[in-house]
Formats: sequence, structure tokens, C-alpha cells
Amino acid sequence: MTLLTSRQVQELFQVDRSTIYRMAEDGRLPAVKVGRQWRFPSDHVENLLGGNSETAPPAPSPEAIAERSAALERVLPPDTAQAVADLAADLFGVMAVVTDMTGRALTSVSNPCGYFEAVFNSVYTPDRCSEGWRRLGEAIDLEPHFVPSHLGFLCARSFIRTGTTLAGMVIVGGVAPEQWPPPPEEINAVAAETGTPVDTINDHIKEVYWIDKPHQDWIVTNLSRVSDLISLLADGHGKLVKKLDSIAALTTAGS
Repeated sequence: MTLLTSRQVQELFQVDRSTIYRMAEDGRLPAVKVGRQWRFPSDHVENLLGGNSETAPPAPSPEAIAERSAALERVLPPDTAQAVADLAADLFGVMAVVTDMTGRALTSVSNPCGYFEAVFNSVYTPDRCSEGWRRLGEAIDLEPHFVPSHLGFLCARSFIRTGTTLAGMVIVGGVAPEQWPPPPEEINAVAAETGTPVDTINDHIKEVYWIDKPHQDWIVTNLSRVSDLISLLADGHGKLVKKLDSIAALTTAGS
């Protein structure tokens, strides 16, 4: 089997490299990880091209996304997902949540900072939180690192995989960036986006986690290890579920 580099695939599809990375991450483009680099089986790439090097594979349908989310919940039950969020929050000393790839929360937010609670308990809704978490999943970088969130504080995410497919995320956050609190215009923008009164934000804006850069680096290094462990557990649970389904099918057929 011949493996192509991301540059070679980029030239074949005639799209920017970030698109290639996103297609690899969300499963549209079959790929394997070699160290920190993606490699693409040439035969699969040729099949996807279908003789037209200017056409990239289509984005996953809503049905496919829903199916992937349901598959994750089946191998990562709610109580297990919540235990993961609680563990990450306790281990890193920040807020944490487990979501699917659309940003839909599979757990409640563990150890929320005061600023997040003030916004969330105002008129903000889980669906609008999901939009911000979804954006984290769309970032092309596979390795986690802290980036500004839609609320201004820093968040980092690491992917949960089922097989070779990205199925969910462990997201940690609530961390103050180097310059905090944000200027009034940024606070006004968050207030407008979330529907939260400016006074409420100002009253709680300093209630975030103040973590230095070495500690942030330690968190993102170990966040990958947490999500890798969860991925292994999910795969193991998924195999067990399949075996139980097979046994149930045999039992039903014999009755």
C-alpha cells in the first residue's frame, strides 16, 4: 500500500492544506497517523477522487454526524463520560466537559469557573455553548493547546476516537489569558453574543483560573493522555457491546 503525504493529497484535490487536515480529522478522508503526520492510502484517495482531481469529498451529512454521536454515547455511557469530565477537572484544576464532534455536551460542566457560571446561569443556553465548543473541534491542529474561546478565556481540547474516527472531545478551560480582564469592547461583544448583562460579566470576569504557562503546558500534554485512554476504553467497550449484540441476536434466533 502506497501512502501519500498531505502535500501530495493537497495537490490532487486542489484545496488548501487545512481542508485536507479537517477531512482527515472528521473521517471524510481515510488516513493514518504516523507520529504527528498524516499519511493517506493512495488507493482510497483515488477512489474518492473518482477521476476528478478538483472535487473534494463531501462533508458528513447530518445523519452521519448524528450516527457518529450515537455511536460514541453507546461506547461511552453518560455516567462514564461524566466521570471523565470530573477526573479531568480535578486533575487539572480547571473546568471540563465531554462533547461529541458537533459540540453537544455529553456531560455537565465539571468545576465551572465563576465567570462561566454567571454567563451560563443568565440567559445563555446549552445550544449556544455547543456552538463555541464545536469551533474548537473544527481547529485543524491535532495536538491540544490553549486557544481563546468564544467567552474570551482559554480552552484546550483533545479528541476521543472510536477506531480511526474522531468521535468526541474532552474540553478543559476557564483559564485566564496573559492579558485579563479583556477590554470593555470585548466584554460588550461577549454580552451581545450571549445575552448576558454587561454588569453581570464585569462582576464575575475575574473569577477564572489563573494558571502560568508551565502549568498550561503540563495540562495539554496530559490532556492527550486522558483522551487516548478514553479512546482505548471506548474501543474496548464497543467490542464488548458488539459481542453482546451478537449473543442477543443468536439467542433471539434460537427462541
